[in-house]
Amino acid sequence: MIPPAAARLDPRGLALLLVTVIGWGFNWTSMKLLLGVLPPFSMRVVCAALGISLLFAIAAWRGERLTVPRALWPRLVAASLLNVTAWMGMATFSLLWLAAGEATIVCYTMPVWTSLLAWLVLGEPPSRRRLAALVLGLGGLVVLVVGPGLDVGLAKLPGVVAALGGAVLFSLGTVVTKRWPLALPPTTSVAWQLVVGCTPLLAGALIFETPDFSGLSGWDWAVMVYGGVGPLGLCYLAWFAALRRLPAAAASSGTLLTPVIGVASAALLLGEPLGLREVAALSMTIGGVILAVRG
Repeated sequence: MIPPAAARLDPRGLALLLVTVIGWGFNWTSMKLLLGVLPPFSMRVVCAALGISLLFAIAAWRGERLTVPRALWPRLVAASLLNVTAWMGMATFSLLWLAAGEATIVCYTMPVWTSLLAWLVLGEPPSRRRLAALVLGLGGLVVLVVGPGLDVGLAKLPGVVAALGGAVLFSLGTVVTKRWPLALPPTTSVAWQLVVGCTPLLAGALIFETPDFSGLSGWDWAVMVYGGVGPLGLCYLAWFAALRRLPAAAASSGTLLTPVIGVASAALLLGEPLGLREVAALSMTIGGVILAVRG
């Protein structure tokens, strides 16, 4: 028998949530593929440009306000640096050392760090569940790093530090935005955060990189278009639409499928290993996230 709460879930909301987590999950595989033909800053900036164009077009079509009030700019800059610059930059750099599945597992410890940062910034003391979530999350990281052997683990350490840094800073951005919210329409808010947050990445691409776009194949461009239009464009719109139709707890729990899809798609499309170590690290991480969300 279906519980009454489950029976009330909007099927359209569930479909939109599924689109979101599938798109975000496959994005890790697409980024790993693109890093084989483009340097990290250039790759992310081009993808972001596609997503930004789509989001502004949709915001205009929906009649959303596109301008940012002057008083909101400090909050917008702070949120953009944490949610976009740090997250997109560090998560992408982690893929230079980590497999796509490994980076997904580390980055999706975000709710664990959010619960701890909420204690420091919002004065919300962690419960026993959230402390247990921290232990499980750290345990998953240890299994991921030490599992293949200390030498291999140390070689992967820069990637783990970059992914973990991105996850922690994104979590800080979540808490800061909760404390000082951005009073902007959702589509416009994401579009402007991408514009502001990708500006440092664009500077890095212009200063440090010399990408060869002429050498990209049709398949490479197709993956690039997917990375911009899908995860950075349509998936955000699907996520906001799902939040309007589903309880917040159900939507948050649904995002737990994202690292599962990321790990599975990397194994299927990139031939990455999916053995006991990866399953154990993923299980511990998801267990920690569940405790953090429900704590």
